Amino acid sequence: ADDYRHRRDVFLNALQGSRFTWTPSQGSFFQLLDYSAITDEPDHVLCERWTREHGVASIPLTPFYREAPKSTYLRFCFAKSDAVLLEAAQRLCAI
Repeated sequence: ADDYRHRRDVFLNALQGSRFTWTPSQGSFFQLLDYSAITDEPDHVLCERWTREHGVASIPLTPFYREAPKSTYLRFCFAKSDAVLLEAAQRLCAI
């Protein structure tokens, strides 16, 4: 648990000053980031585009619902090395 908490904190601390907002994840190795201050694109479209354009993969939330709600959240896995998390955060901060 301490290792994942550390990784979450590395990722979120590196995102300080970005246009994303969040509530720190508790009990998971996924972090939800709200992108509503950046764009109103659908989450599944944005995930694909940012993977191609910025090299950072995320998971949309809407496919987890039978009737997809409007979502401005993307799910990011922080079960990565500190170096990968810092690089991902740097790329996300540039958006």
